[in-house]
Amino acid sequence: MREIAPGIEHWVTVHPSIHQPVSSYRLVAERVLIDPLVPPDGLGALAGPAPTDVLMTNRHHWRGCTELIEAFGVRAHAPRSGMHELGADRPAAPYDPGDELPGGAIVHEVGVLCPDEMALWLPAHGALAIADGTIRHPPDGPLGFVPDELLGDDPAAIRDGLRERYRALAELLRPEVLLLAHGEPLTSGAAQALLELARAGRSVRF
Repeated sequence: MREIAPGIEHWVTVHPSIHQPVSSYRLVAERVLIDPLVPPDGLGALAGPAPTDVLMTNRHHWRGCTELIEAFGVRAHAPRSGMHELGADRPAAPYDPGDELPGGAIVHEVGVLCPDEMALWLPAHGALAIADGTIRHPPDGPLGFVPDELLGDDPAAIRDGLRERYRALAELLRPEVLLLAHGEPLTSGAAQALLELARAGRSVRF
C-alpha cells in the first residue's frame, strides 16, 4: 500500500475470479475505500482509522466488500442501475448520477459500456475514479479500452461512445489524478490522458 497523492492510498491485489491484478484505493481522512479488494497484507493494513464506507464504480466491483463488512461494518454504495445483480448477500445502498457520496464523491454517469458504468469525482483531491470504461494493460501502459470481445456486439460504437463521455468529463472536471480499477493510477495529467484516449485510444489485448 502506498500514498499516490496527498490523502490517497493505492494497492494492487490479484482478483480471485479474473486472476488479474486490480487496483484499490483508500481516502484516508474520509475513511472511504473505492473498489477495494482486501490488501495483500491483510485487513490489518486498513486499521487506524478503520474504513466506514466503500464506493463501487459499477456492480462488478463488489470485490472484498463481504470481508470488509464483516471486519469493519462498512456500508457499501453501488449504482442503482446495477442493483439487480446484487442479492441479499451483497447489501449496498443505491446511488444515482448527480448524488454526493461519502468522502464528498460526486457521481457522473458514463454508461455506454453498461448502464451502471460510473465515474466518481473527488473534488477535494482533484481525482476521478473510473470503473471499467478505460484501463491500462499492461498496468503502466497508456489508457485504452478492454478487448473487442468484451465490448458487446458493436465494439466500434462502444468505443466511440466512451470516447465522447471521457472527453466531456475531462473538459468539465479537468482532473489531475485518475484512479483506475484496472491498471496503475495516473498521479498527474489525467485530463490530458483522457483527451488523448478520446482522440486516439484503442482496445488492448490481454
